[in-house]
Amino acid sequence: MVRRRANINIPVVLRMMGWLLMIEAVFMAVPLIVGLVYDEMESVEAFLIAVLVTLGSGTLMTFGIHPRNTEMHRREGLLLTASIWFFFSLFGMLPFLLDGALDNVTDAFFEAVSGFTTTGASVMTDVESASHSTLMWRAIMNWIGGMGIILFTLAVIPMLNHQGGIQLFNAEVTGITPDKLRPRISQPAKSLWLVYALLTVLLAVLLWLGPMEAFDAICQSLSTVSTGGFSTRNTSIAWWDSTYVEVVITIFMFIGGINVALIYTALTGKIRALTGNGTVRAYAGVVLVFVAICALYQWYNGTFEHIGDTFFTLIAAMTSTGFSVTNYDTWGPFTTMLLMVLMFCGACAGSTTGGAKIDRMILLVKNTFNEFYRVLHPNSITTVRVNGKIVPGQTVMKVIAFLSIYLMIFVAGGIILTALGLPVLDAMFASLTAISNIGLGTGITGPEGSFAVLPDAAKWIMAMMMLIGRLELFTVLIIFSKDFWVK
Repeated sequence: MVRRRANINIPVVLRMMGWLLMIEAVFMAVPLIVGLVYDEMESVEAFLIAVLVTLGSGTLMTFGIHPRNTEMHRREGLLLTASIWFFFSLFGMLPFLLDGALDNVTDAFFEAVSGFTTTGASVMTDVESASHSTLMWRAIMNWIGGMGIILFTLAVIPMLNHQGGIQLFNAEVTGITPDKLRPRISQPAKSLWLVYALLTVLLAVLLWLGPMEAFDAICQSLSTVSTGGFSTRNTSIAWWDSTYVEVVITIFMFIGGINVALIYTALTGKIRALTGNGTVRAYAGVVLVFVAICALYQWYNGTFEHIGDTFFTLIAAMTSTGFSVTNYDTWGPFTTMLLMVLMFCGACAGSTTGGAKIDRMILLVKNTFNEFYRVLHPNSITTVRVNGKIVPGQTVMKVIAFLSIYLMIFVAGGIILTALGLPVLDAMFASLTAISNIGLGTGITGPEGSFAVLPDAAKWIMAMMMLIGRLELFTVLIIFSKDFWVK
């Protein structure tokens, strides 16, 4: 077979990237307005410069590049999706540097990547000293990254229906089958963003009706629905010391772990599609079982405080939100291991959460039982069924490959972080929090610590792992393979 260089349409990728950067500039203008409202003129100036730089770059790329061929195929979709998250973070870090919230590129890039990938791991040691503009930008980054900027673009730029929209949809959105939501690719994108926006507004209102001021309620809502985890307070949700706030956010974090397409279907009147879904039931079951185990351990160990704190912390870990209401490090090492299991597992595919996704874990378990059966009955033909449907063998093999690579990256990241000076448990926890886009830490990066203490090399390693984890491995890793660039 003759192998030659693949004819990748780079101009159309760059032009589309320009559109996306202009959209980022529009989002970046919101904190600018917030700065005007709160009379923070230094922040207004900083965000104005950031908006002009981002908008100018996007405009030049959009209208200065004229591709001969405007078609976008699978390679172009993967290349654009993998690269735009890097460039969004690159431009997104400008406000942090210009506003003085962070004083070096490493920290600013780490914060931006953590925001857009909804990881929520922060290097800002005193969040409350930051301007309202900066805090709003952190929350908006979480919100954009939750559903994905490309999905938003598909919803607002109809021409993408004819320019590889399905390729972009599949590259960025996981666990959703667009064929069931068509006829046009912009329609499912609009539907998903509508549900996302409604949940955000509802949560903001509920928090505002409680002890939160309007600004805090909006920021916490943006970070909760996106399962991002950036807060406006140094002690996260614990600052309000409110059972009402804790319960409301716990509920919405749990909702954030459900496939958004299923929520949309339920809102159209088909409740059974949600309540009868095996994956959602498994998700709820895992939460209840782990909460019971953790509570019993805390009671036995004498560290039990409040069942609400246990629910909140474990759901925050499983949904990759990363909020905290208590110092879970005091619960003991067994609880730390439970958190790591939930962080690895994750919630439902098609949600805004990170982790390996419980859908894949279900497939793995069912396929494992089939292999046990085949040991005794080697000539039997077995199938894996999820929600009453047979899963193709090719899909099962892809899931096994995904989980294997996921585990290898997690272990490799932990080893590298250990080599950079982190204690073993802290390093493994930090590696998992990066690849699973969680934001929680333990030890030196835990509730009493900060990711700011990490060496610069560790921050860059974790930033790359966050990007790989947010795009579910293959979309990023395939770019570095030889097969991607040759036919």
